[in-house]
Amino acid sequence: MYDHPAQRWANDALWQAIAARLEARGVAAPDALDRARPVEAIWRDPRLLLAQCCGYPLVTDPALALRVVAVPHYAVPDCAPGRHASRVLVRADDPATTLAGLRGRRAAVNALSSNTGANLFRAALAGEPLDQVFAALVATGSHRASAAAVRDGVADVAAVDAVTYAALARDEPEAVAGLRQLALTRSSPALPFVTARATPPALVAALRDALHAAVHDPALVCARAALFLADVAPASVHRYVALRALH
Repeated sequence: MYDHPAQRWANDALWQAIAARLEARGVAAPDALDRARPVEAIWRDPRLLLAQCCGYPLVTDPALALRVVAVPHYAVPDCAPGRHASRVLVRADDPATTLAGLRGRRAAVNALSSNTGANLFRAALAGEPLDQVFAALVATGSHRASAAAVRDGVADVAAVDAVTYAALARDEPEAVAGLRQLALTRSSPALPFVTARATPPALVAALRDALHAAVHDPALVCARAALFLADVAPASVHRYVALRALH
């Protein structure tokens, strides 16, 4: 899910380490990550070995037959271990000082099914539907595009995942230039690593072991830093159920 241009080499390195550990245990693992298909299609592939999924559709979309493998810990400001939040962004010269001051304006949303882009945003607005708070919702398809929509005046506000924001601010500062943080949403469990629900328990255990080993491999310290990935912990879907009713 965090695969910005400056991070792709790091995701590739992490995957190669995971795949090698799986192969050593007799598990056939793909040679490379699949970037050809939308993540929504990958989540629905019954052959899925390992992916990362947004927590909100995980517990609200009955068509997603996924099993949670682990939860990551990202070393970015305002994100406790195993959790993340969203930064509510406006243009630096916007006069708004509170979320209430944005009522009737235009909001950019990467997807209404997004936890950080819509669900946490809605919770920050006391649970009111976004289309009742804002005069218009601009669907952007990504957090990067939401930031650009605000920066370019297409929208007035957006909630951008804190890990994505950290990557843009570090690697592509022009992407968030001219923006400021108006608010920080509450935190929620970070994007889980998942596998197909039918994956056998022994293979789930192997995936957890391979992830843990890769995240603690001294040879991958630079790759992990590029991804802000500090650790992983075993987890289940129960950690995400509360996302259904944030308000």
